Amino acid sequence: MKIVTYEYDRDVQVGVISDDGKYVYPANKYANMYELIQESDFEELLSINRMALGGVPLDQVNQVKILAPLTHPRNDIICLGINYKSHDEELPDAYVPEKIVQRQVPVYFSKRVDRATDPDGIIDGHFNVVKELDYECELAVIIGKEAKNVEEKDAADYVFGYTIINDVTARDVQVAHKQWYFGKSLDTFAPMGPCIVTADEFPFPPALHLTCKVNGQLRQDSNTKYLVHGIPYIISELSKGMTLRAGTIIATGTPSGTGIGMNPPQFLKNGDVVECSIEGIGTLRNVVK
Repeated sequence: MKIVTYEYDRDVQVGVISDDGKYVYPANKYANMYELIQESDFEELLSINRMALGGVPLDQVNQVKILAPLTHPRNDIICLGINYKSHDEELPDAYVPEKIVQRQVPVYFSKRVDRATDPDGIIDGHFNVVKELDYECELAVIIGKEAKNVEEKDAADYVFGYTIINDVTARDVQVAHKQWYFGKSLDTFAPMGPCIVTADEFPFPPALHLTCKVNGQLRQDSNTKYLVHGIPYIISELSKGMTLRAGTIIATGTPSGTGIGMNPPQFLKNGDVVECSIEGIGTLRNVVK
């Protein structure tokens, strides 16, 4: 199932997309996506889809606006750095002084998000302080219930679903500060969506085709099966040191094809259109301004 946060008639709601993709049915019981994740169950969501009551046609573009599924994340997004070998190999040494083959543990960092950027929303390039603006298409895992001391074999039980995140990055800021927090966390640097697809839609762990296009040009083309550290390992390791609450967002990393990895580098500029797509989830499209 595809679950969305959307605005209709000036009211922000959560709902279920119909199987044919033409309607969204409101889950009126829940005030926001966090409540839905914490309190709903699969059968209830399925019944919303089956009842098909009060559906709003998604082609009413002047009345329905799809928002980021978790518009205001309650915690920083947990991110995996350099979690595809191909991305590791394309990055200059200034960004990654130690390559993946020499490292046995994941690279974790956090991305601060005040308001996640909606599908078709604007990425503010902050070009007054940023000269090297980059994109990173990533599969994000949404935790479905409190996770503490989870074994890898049980990790699937803690996944509510998946969405797409563009981990927008100011490369020059990232390098200047010798760590990634500020360069990853400027306002609008977390486009998310267009929906959350419930975990039952994919085998676990999911092996999904992932692409990113800039102005229609294919830049990234890979598959989530190539994660260096897979989703079961990530959930297990993190949960053994911290409690993962329902609604926690984990961005699993990006493959090669980023702007910094091209020769010469090709960074985003005003007016560029970035389209991040993942099989079975959809396309997250944003314009740089």
